[in-house]
Amino acid sequence: METKARVLYLLRILEQYSDEDHPLSTTELIKILLDQYGISSHRTTIKADIEVLQAYGVDIDVINSTQNKYYIAGRTFELPELKLLIDAVESSKFITEKKSEALVAKLTSFASKHQAEQLKRNLCPTDRIKPDNEMIYYIVDTINEAINNGKKISFLYFEYNVKKEKKLKNAGNPYVFSPYALIWSGDFYYVVGYSEKHNGIGGFRVDRITKSPTILEDDIIPKPADFNIADYAKSVFQMYGCEECEVTLRCDNSIMKYIIERFGEDVITAAYDMTSFRAFVNVELSPTFYGWVFGFGGKVQILSPAKANAGLQHHRAALQRAFRYTFRTDGRRGCGGGQRSCL
Repeated sequence: METKARVLYLLRILEQYSDEDHPLSTTELIKILLDQYGISSHRTTIKADIEVLQAYGVDIDVINSTQNKYYIAGRTFELPELKLLIDAVESSKFITEKKSEALVAKLTSFASKHQAEQLKRNLCPTDRIKPDNEMIYYIVDTINEAINNGKKISFLYFEYNVKKEKKLKNAGNPYVFSPYALIWSGDFYYVVGYSEKHNGIGGFRVDRITKSPTILEDDIIPKPADFNIADYAKSVFQMYGCEECEVTLRCDNSIMKYIIERFGEDVITAAYDMTSFRAFVNVELSPTFYGWVFGFGGKVQILSPAKANAGLQHHRAALQRAFRYTFRTDGRRGCGGGQRSCL
């Protein structure tokens, strides 16, 4: 039994302690096997076990010398991939703080203990309020199962009242729903399908489902023949339900990097004058977009279409009314007449 287990423990040791910069010698492997697992071994058995693991498909490199050294050369994830995945987990609004810590710990286990230090991220995501619904992963899993099997689900759904208390909707009764697809939009999951309560196609935010839905015996109400999930998502999940159109912007030369960050390297641009350029972009005419324009303090201006400019002026007027700001024509904010300070 010890002989059979030795190969598995040897693989675990190599995965945990070895990498390209930290190969383990035969003597070190023999010592760790004995100290941690109470298994005796010999240099010839170590060499034979390594060959078994290599034949199995484990990517182990050998540094040949008076005493051979070994390390895991190929892992499931490379270090840059793990860093990227950890950043995505930590910055996601969908994943709870507790689950984020658990997932990061699991991701870190794919690296050696030496590499784990490099996986300590210094990411400080902004506007990432973590949800508190720890059931959300099981909710998503249950919905996926129902979709795959073509079955209806029932669930309780809540909203917040003015006191920040969770209150069940539909008078506390469960919704009966035929799920068609899950959509990721604005850092949230939505389940889209046919709602019997509303007698039509709709969507529910998954993190507001109170607990794992019940999969019913009934088959789903079939999707309409002309239903297209991509078209539905585009029409329903646009921010504020706003119109999308092509907008021509005049931008100061100094903010090209911000234009690329928002619209990608393929964004179409053309010179305007010696100090600015035009950018031709597709955007939703929403408060989010207008707020983005204001944020550049006049370095971004809307040239066309007229309705986009009208929307900008309307948004400016709304802010003036709400916050008693006056907006100079250059886009900078100043205090209104009679006001001592800006809010």
